[in-house]
Amino acid sequence: MNIDSHLGGNEERDDTRPILIVPYMWIGDFVRNHTVVRVLKERWPNRPVDLLTTTLCAPLVDYMPGVRAGIVWDLPRSRLALHRQFGLAKLLRERNYGTALVLPRTWKAAIAPSLAGIPERVGWVGEFRFGLINRWRWGEGKLPRFIDENAALAQPDGAPLPPEWPVPQLRVPPEEIARWRQANGLSAGAAVALAPGSVGVSKRWTGYPEAARLLVERGLEVWVVGGPAEKGLAQEIVAAGGPGSAGGPGVRDLTGNDLRNGVLAMAAAGVAISNDSGLMHIAAALGTPTIGIFGPTSPYLWAPLNGLAATVVQNKSVLSCQPCQSTVCKMNDHRCMRDIAVEEVVAIAQQVLGEAAARATT
Repeated sequence: MNIDSHLGGNEERDDTRPILIVPYMWIGDFVRNHTVVRVLKERWPNRPVDLLTTTLCAPLVDYMPGVRAGIVWDLPRSRLALHRQFGLAKLLRERNYGTALVLPRTWKAAIAPSLAGIPERVGWVGEFRFGLINRWRWGEGKLPRFIDENAALAQPDGAPLPPEWPVPQLRVPPEEIARWRQANGLSAGAAVALAPGSVGVSKRWTGYPEAARLLVERGLEVWVVGGPAEKGLAQEIVAAGGPGSAGGPGVRDLTGNDLRNGVLAMAAAGVAISNDSGLMHIAAALGTPTIGIFGPTSPYLWAPLNGLAATVVQNKSVLSCQPCQSTVCKMNDHRCMRDIAVEEVVAIAQQVLGEAAARATT
């Protein structure tokens, strides 16, 4: 993508004032923020770009090219916490930002940049934020996708959307992956990473235990990746596939509290199988071949820009309720996910691994 034709000449490209992005803080959305970073860096190559982040998402910043720093500041979701807003504003003021891109439409997201006196505060019209946002953008509802809404804020006002956006990138040094493997007692062979969690039970495919069993039977190592909420699922999957024996394939529970562990697991894996979740976006941004399983959500709207090795949806029949975008199935007894055959997903994973091995030998 090149947006030079929309710029006002060298004046913009010579600007050196730092930029702050106030992003959405869900893991998958946070990964998508890197597209916004890349658009900004193409428009203003000499302006440092920082990301406001939560403690949860902070490890992602370390692997995002073009990001100078992450500003770690946890704000409660359910209340204003004005004292925390003033504390964040003080920190932002000390960094002398020239521009803030406030991606969420909420009133709360714009408070600290306004209190910090950041001169340009760009955001969509929403929630009566007059005075908090001073560079209004209109027409968000006409944009087709979530990524279009976010990345358009990094363009000059009124610029047309490009044919395609730059894709998110996460880059992990190979030596860090090697240290992680050693620390966890993992072999150097290709493994299949399973990400069985998601926000909303309706997006969770129920075939992971059976898939793990089949993959292990076919001689493949399996890792279960996720946060503490996936610990119960991981135990079920380990029980189905077996923990393996010395030197033999099995299932490892790699769930934990630190998202960095999930990033490294996805970077080390030969292929990832994931629901529509943050880990799917992480794996795709890392360049790991990723199989995305979709039921109630639309791949067009929510699949990673990076592209997937395969997009799996149920194809036995057309469901009138699909995609419903709901976090809980309210009709058809979760058929959009239950009807996805385990054998189909396992066969795709084996094919992807085989293709990767063939490329490595040529």
